[in-house]
Amino acid sequence: MILLQRGRKILTAFVLILVLTISTACSSGNVAQLDRTTNQPAIGTTTAYAELERGNTATGQTFGDWVVQSSKGLIRDAYVRDNNKLGVVISPQVRPNEVRDLAKSLAQGFRKNFPNQDLTVLIYAPDKQLILTTKYDVQTNKIEYNA
Repeated sequence: MILLQRGRKILTAFVLILVLTISTACSSGNVAQLDRTTNQPAIGTTTAYAELERGNTATGQTFGDWVVQSSKGLIRDAYVRDNNKLGVVISPQVRPNEVRDLAKSLAQGFRKNFPNQDLTVLIYAPDKQLILTTKYDVQTNKIEYNA
């Protein structure tokens, strides 16, 4: 039983790393803007949580959208601030023992899209409580986790 759980954990981490690596490798250096002329909310209506801005730059917005779309339901929402901070809200499908592997995968993908700078990945529980802060140091090329 423990071997099966460990195998599942390793497989999940491997799949996330593979998805991030392939998607990053297949994307071009120029990030295309998404067509935002359709599905614009009417003035005066409230914006749903899922429709909030995912980045405060065009590149950050595109990366935040990509993280949510490519996560296959593991990530409910994501945002990028100042091209060096990524926050994600995980779904209930993510088990507590998988959070660290997910954070590592996200940090690796984030580093490829926003190179040569220190990065922070914030993982939030489905109730939007911060559960893990991951910091990548470009000088040492190491990731530090703070629960």
